Formats: sequence, structure tokens, C-alpha cells
Amino acid sequence: MQRIVNFFREVGRELRKVSWPKRKELTNYTITVLATVTFFALFFALVDTGISKLIRIILE
Repeated sequence: MQRIVNFFREVGRELRKVSWPKRKELTNYTITVLATVTFFALFFALVDTGISKLIRIILE
């Protein structure tokens, strides 16, 4: 039981050392991630559509 208590104490100490992002930084990171995910989702959707049409043309 003592090992578990020590573990959580050490976790608390380490979390105090973490440099947490400010609200503006967090907002910028979130926007960057969402824009990147959206870009790649659209890119792969277009590639998938193109490959599907190409396969349909070949198989006809």
C-alpha cells in the first residue's frame, strides 16, 4: 500500500514541474490540429474517390 501512496506523491511532484500551456497557446495548438485533421480528411477523401472512379473505369 505504501508503494501506491509513494507513486501518487511522486506523480503530484512531477505534475507541478510541468510547463502547462497558456490559454492562447492551447487555442492555437487546437486550431492547428483541427485544420491539419480536416486537410488530411479531405485529401484522403479525394484520393479515395479518385481511386474508386479509376477502378470503375478499368472494370467496365
